[in-house]
Amino acid sequence: MHLSIVLVSPARAENIGAAARAMKTMGFTDLRIVDSTAHLEPAARWVAHGSGDILDNITTYATLADALHDISFTVATTARSRAKFHYYATPAELVPMLEEKSQWLEKAALVFGREDSGLTNEELELADVLTGAPMVADYPSLNLGQAVMVYCYQLASLIQISQPPVTVSDENQLAALRVRADNLLEQLGVADDQKMVDWLQQRLGRLEQRDTAMLHRLLNDIEKKISRVK
Repeated sequence: MHLSIVLVSPARAENIGAAARAMKTMGFTDLRIVDSTAHLEPAARWVAHGSGDILDNITTYATLADALHDISFTVATTARSRAKFHYYATPAELVPMLEEKSQWLEKAALVFGREDSGLTNEELELADVLTGAPMVADYPSLNLGQAVMVYCYQLASLIQISQPPVTVSDENQLAALRVRADNLLEQLGVADDQKMVDWLQQRLGRLEQRDTAMLHRLLNDIEKKISRVK
């Protein structure tokens, strides 16, 4: 599976260099930067030490949505507890999840937020799954470079998985399911039930391909039933 590492508004060049070094060590190559030019500072290359090719091939974007334009499955990291985001996967839990996803989705992204404030709620809503590294000590969080290393180490096995050909229909299954679910909530008049909407959107990303296909069938039957009633 192709896994892109996305850093949102990184402020410190040293952290970008450390992230590039972690990626190079674990075999990842695609680094994307959102709303920052810190990677152009000399300190990024000093810390990267032998990972200059990662820095040379960075692609930059104005927004996170732009950076995810060709991504089928997005995992966002967060260290902060937010009331509306309840369903987290640990780094270890991501491995079997992404192994399964690699059989029907071609590109995934792992998103890291700002050093001081992480990702906004609006940015987290772009993710299919949220993840956080559990801490033993009562300490705020890992720094950005450390966090990238932890996840790259944990997910390095994904690079070795042979990926079957992915069809366009498979690639769009999850995104299409989200749209259909939103439309159904609108038709049922419950789109303003934020708790229901949040729960649904946060759980859909955990579905395996077979479950995704079955839910498409169920929604299709419900849509037909609703259209007959109308």
